[in-house]
Amino acid sequence: MDAPRTLASSPPRRNRGFDETHQEMIETAVRLISEKGTDALSIAALSRAMGINRTTVYYHFEHREALLGAVKDWASGELARGMDVGDSARDRIGHISHFVMENPELIKLWIDDFVSGKDIRDSYTRWDELVAAMAASFAAKGQDIDAEVYCVMLLAASIIGPRVFANSVRPGEGVEAIAERFLREEQRVLRRDGLE
Repeated sequence: MDAPRTLASSPPRRNRGFDETHQEMIETAVRLISEKGTDALSIAALSRAMGINRTTVYYHFEHREALLGAVKDWASGELARGMDVGDSARDRIGHISHFVMENPELIKLWIDDFVSGKDIRDSYTRWDELVAAMAASFAAKGQDIDAEVYCVMLLAASIIGPRVFANSVRPGEGVEAIAERFLREEQRVLRRDGLE
């Protein structure tokens, strides 16, 4: 006979809309960060923006850092879509370039994690897959290229490059024009290295 479950050992109950509300909170936090910067994001700001009470937000996120962590995870997922082999190289590169250009505050968060000394797999979950695919491609062609270094260079150029270009090289150029320029050059580099 099973022992009765105590309240302390029961898993927390979720209401029917928990996952949808959770996702909406993350998306609203992304919008707030994009509009006002990371420093403006708080549990109170999120609850005001969504028209809900703070208790509901705390039910989903224990504190601001947990909310920021969820936003970083969401951004990492969007960047990882640039690795989706179901899409063409053009679509993958274009997705990353547009995401980077349209979400500068999120990219700052991601870059902070990227250069902080934390394991890259925490902020770019498909890292090992990317390196393995590059290494296999280089090996098949008999190329002596360090796949890990190559991937760091590729990722840094894809994520940091468009922002530097937009902010410091051509500040008046539109998102579409910059994305197209980066797309052409990244495809050229991949063709040069036998990867496209």
